[in-house]
Amino acid sequence: MKLGIVTDSTCDLPPYLIEEHGIEVVPCVLIIDGKEYADGEGISREEFYKQLPALRRAPSTAAPSLSEFAVRYQRLLDGGCGHILSVHAAGPLTSMIGTAQRAALEFGSRVTVVDSLSLSLGLGFQVLAAAEAAEEGLEVALAAVESTRLRLHVFAALDTLEYVRRSGRVPSALGMLGSLLSIKPIIELTEGRVKTIAAVRTTRQANERMLSFMRSGGKLMRLAILHTNAEKRAREFLNGLMLEMNQSLPRDILLVNVTTVIGTHVGPNGLGFAAVRD
Repeated sequence: MKLGIVTDSTCDLPPYLIEEHGIEVVPCVLIIDGKEYADGEGISREEFYKQLPALRRAPSTAAPSLSEFAVRYQRLLDGGCGHILSVHAAGPLTSMIGTAQRAALEFGSRVTVVDSLSLSLGLGFQVLAAAEAAEEGLEVALAAVESTRLRLHVFAALDTLEYVRRSGRVPSALGMLGSLLSIKPIIELTEGRVKTIAAVRTTRQANERMLSFMRSGGKLMRLAILHTNAEKRAREFLNGLMLEMNQSLPRDILLVNVTTVIGTHVGPNGLGFAAVRD
């Protein structure tokens, strides 16, 4: 039975992988000054991050509509899929899962919805694992998703607490204090929750701390270096990583400018990584 794979645009998978595996991607919604944009359309990631600090009103985001999910499900079923596996952004952080589940009700038992408990390539790598196992059926694909999630690590060094404060992820007073002291928080995304694990004063210290997190594990099966319009910083980090851990790194490493609907809540000039241990 042919298995179709659906996800949402917070997965940050490059277009060539989406096309190669026939993955259906539901676009999230970015709202700037009351105008709605489908994620990836109307404004580029580079343009968005350049504008973000000067915007008087903070942008917001929204989950896709029920119909956006239903259209993808129907398209795959009409194309010969016997079942659909729909893997989405962390339930504790978004309303994506609830919307996907409601849309799936229309299709009875033909759609299985899974919470990745992650974002960006933390989600993307789970979707990729499902797509690679799709020919072997639903149970094998579900096992591949779970295995990937159990070996997944997602960390980020934010340039400021301001955007996280705006999103309500930290108390307002803490966000203001962080801005005054130029604190750069390092966070981990685990089990769908954002946890602050360190705070440093400089970008160099943040990069060094991130490298130490990478050293602490073993060989990597998958790796993506994530940034919010900070490609130079991301490449420097990757170069340092290759000098120190070359034998432990996968052959293909993704370098990704994170989608706007995530960047809205973390701000520009951030650095992160999503890694799957071997």
